[in-house]
Amino acid sequence: MRTPFDHVLTDEQVALLTPFGIETRLEVGELLFDENATVNSLYVVLDGQICISRLEGEHENEIGTHLPGEFTGGLAVLTGKRSIHRARATSPSRVLEIDSSAFYRMAAEVPEVADFFISRLASRLRETQRAFRQLEKMAALGKLSAGLAHELNNPAAAGQRAANQLREAARKSQLHALEHDGRFSTAERAALAELLREAEANSASLDPLALSTREDELGDWLDGRGFEEVWALASTLAASFEARRLEDLAAEIGEEPLIDAVGWLAATLEMTGLAADVSKSAARISELVGTMKRYTYMDRAATGEIDVRKGLDDTLAVLAHKLGGLLVTREYEEDLPTIQANGSELNQVWTSLIDNAADAVDGHGRIGIRAFRDEGFVVVEVSDSGPGVPLQVRDRIFEPFFTTKDVGEGTGLGLDVVRRVVSGHGGEVTLRSEPGETRFRVQLPVHAR
Repeated sequence: MRTPFDHVLTDEQVALLTPFGIETRLEVGELLFDENATVNSLYVVLDGQICISRLEGEHENEIGTHLPGEFTGGLAVLTGKRSIHRARATSPSRVLEIDSSAFYRMAAEVPEVADFFISRLASRLRETQRAFRQLEKMAALGKLSAGLAHELNNPAAAGQRAANQLREAARKSQLHALEHDGRFSTAERAALAELLREAEANSASLDPLALSTREDELGDWLDGRGFEEVWALASTLAASFEARRLEDLAAEIGEEPLIDAVGWLAATLEMTGLAADVSKSAARISELVGTMKRYTYMDRAATGEIDVRKGLDDTLAVLAHKLGGLLVTREYEEDLPTIQANGSELNQVWTSLIDNAADAVDGHGRIGIRAFRDEGFVVVEVSDSGPGVPLQVRDRIFEPFFTTKDVGEGTGLGLDVVRRVVSGHGGEVTLRSEPGETRFRVQLPVHAR
């Protein structure tokens, strides 16, 4: 598979180039050039393969591999600048080196071959510029997200504290008012205070069906005793009481003060309930900010011991808005080992794969996430029940800027990033697809190479 470089010189074109260059042989692992060298030659691969990579921090991320008939070094020759990449032989290779002076002489003497180089170099330059623009946008978005996360966390925590304090203040205020409420006797006030304590103790969440059944029962009970706004009262009381508990209250205090007593209880529960809702909402904001910080590895070292399962869960939480309505299954092996990796980069991998799976099923279908150990590797599989990847484009699926989406809907960089990140961690990503099931398999070494 020629990925991502698919511009190949013919044997006739290589023969025309041979007088202008010098043949060089490379053994496995030998560098043709690196990012510290000024590249003043164009290199045509005659045999073997030359891997192009870029050093980013401690990781060497693979960009692609040149096979026989392909070339590298052209942009540096034209610009006269240092390379930002490195080229390494991954098999015994022969390379034709054409220095800058010979390149310009070749352009004058063999214009048909020069046209091939110029058109391909122009195409690569456009792709490089497009990639840099995309990276600049992503970097700006990352800085904005980091600042926003910090700014949101403090007011969210303050809001949660204030809501909890408001809930307690409302409860105390209502109890204090009850102590001086002339509508009730001392025994009736004690019964209502006890009922409020029961409500706070019984505030566990019910499933929607059980809650609806309880509301109906309470509504019928209240309606039979002449209450107004029956269903509003039932909705407030149902989270804490069943109808029979109010029946016990009626037997304890009598029918005459019952309407006022239930009204006081409902008003108190509504105030404390609203304060609790605010507290839960603020806590949810803090939780989402925490998830985002873990997802981006904000304020943490780029590389460290990474729990792949946690990264997958954080990614699913970040993409929850897009996955709503889909059946998402998780199957994680127990005691899955951690791996030495860049957590933020791996989360980009999970995001691209899960996001693509969601696009494939188009709102209706299944997404499966598996994580397990296979000898010395941790393997993650992301599958979907979509229509599958067409056979004619499978060999190009990891190419930069290649996308099957409509114009404006995809950049074609997602799976290229997946391939480069996984390769940079010493791993491998593969695709298996057929109608009804597409499965991406990411294999990462437990011990960093």
